[in-house]
Amino acid sequence: MTKPRIAVLGLGIMGHGIADNFVENGYDVTVWNRSPEKTRDLADKGAGVTDTPAKATQSADIIFEVTAGDDSSRNVFCDEHDGIFSVATAEQTLITCATLTIAWTLELAAMCADKNITFFDMPMTGSRTGAESGNLTLLTGGDEDKLNELRPTLEAIAGDVQYFGEAGNGMKFKLVLNAIQAAHVIAFGDAIRQANAVGLDTNATGELLGVKPGGVPTAQASNSFINPPEQTNFSVNWILKDLKYAREMLAETNFKAPISPTILEHCIDVYQKAADAGLGDKDWTIVNA
Repeated sequence: MTKPRIAVLGLGIMGHGIADNFVENGYDVTVWNRSPEKTRDLADKGAGVTDTPAKATQSADIIFEVTAGDDSSRNVFCDEHDGIFSVATAEQTLITCATLTIAWTLELAAMCADKNITFFDMPMTGSRTGAESGNLTLLTGGDEDKLNELRPTLEAIAGDVQYFGEAGNGMKFKLVLNAIQAAHVIAFGDAIRQANAVGLDTNATGELLGVKPGGVPTAQASNSFINPPEQTNFSVNWILKDLKYAREMLAETNFKAPISPTILEHCIDVYQKAADAGLGDKDWTIVNA
């Protein structure tokens, strides 16, 4: 069976990893990025490079949008001359792997439905390591039968593809997930400060907390506390954006937390202070430094 042609729009940490793994798995890949220098190593490996999202879209069967948030996503999809929708056809599949607001995700889904284009919201989890190793977890909303047709292709970039129902539900889960992960990271830092206050070895404490209670974010916080990362896996700015998107999502519901301020609001406050202190590009575990 002929492999579908792939376009990846946005080559940050996650998008670059996705594009690289498709290239390594023998796919015909075209990439676009606002900053062209991020395309050069992929071009050296055989990826095509275009100067607009529209041109990349014209070269592909499946288009992955992996930009920073609502504003960049809207521009990539909707620019009148150079956006995805200026050239996309019903034969193509459009996927957003960015973390977006629910309102914009549902608007995207509706626009695709109007054009009879297959659409999936497919935000990712797995951080830099998962993207670079092709072992992401994809959190998917959209048509289940069409997703099942797509699964063999997604094996190039993901170890797990979770389905949550209709379009928008993958994004809803991603925002809930990032909220609890942020709470884990911040709670780890608080536990380390408690350990220090009572005279415990903080490295030994951090190492064991990564196992018990454990969990991916706790383990990541533990590893970053003992060995601060040289590269950012997930920045303060990105988690702050996602937490604010989660707050916006909940504002449209009748959600009432049993405590006030909510854990979500506390996490937003912690990461906002870090961003205001000039740490926005640092790894999100910097709040425990």
